[in-house]
Amino acid sequence: MQGLTPLVRNLIILNGLVYIAQMLLPLDFTRTIDGQDVHLMLTQMISLWGISSPFFQPYQFFTYMFAHGGFFHIFFNMIVLASFGPVLETYWGEKKFLICYLVTGIGAGIIYTVVHYYLGSSDVPMLGASGAIYGLLMAFGMVFPNLEVGLLFVPIPIKAKYLVFVVGLITFLLDSSGNVAHLAHFGGVVVAYLLVSFWNKSGTKFNY
Repeated sequence: MQGLTPLVRNLIILNGLVYIAQMLLPLDFTRTIDGQDVHLMLTQMISLWGISSPFFQPYQFFTYMFAHGGFFHIFFNMIVLASFGPVLETYWGEKKFLICYLVTGIGAGIIYTVVHYYLGSSDVPMLGASGAIYGLLMAFGMVFPNLEVGLLFVPIPIKAKYLVFVVGLITFLLDSSGNVAHLAHFGGVVVAYLLVSFWNKSGTKFNY
């Protein structure tokens, strides 16, 4: 795999800074709910809550992608981003890559919210870049299906269309966000498939 590209580097830095803020900054936000002041920490503010939760805010569809629940959560997500992202960014350009990252991440969040609402699951928020990461994995497999690649934990080079499933399975097993969030993260795969298929079919071009 090639070295980090500018946008991938900036995304990793942004995720890292947010994680450090979650761990170190003694932030305490106050929100008035049903006439009472409720104190929330930064992680609670930027995670994605179910739409029926009093803590839900529309901006969380964006911010949840940059919050993480622990070191290994962010570490593995960033390793996958650093491994696959630069190739896609180089091939697509920054604008198209960023659109894919954000659309799949937000799309996964929307699917989580819908599933959460209709299943009546316990009110546990979702956080992490996994939805966008799953989306990038699917996009990589679609754009470079026969490219032979390998990672540290997959030392034997295999075709990208198979490797993305291996990495996705490992991410699924290591993610502790819960079954509803797992289903939502796979929503990133679905959104990426639809988005890349649309781009391929329509021949969509971007001004870089």
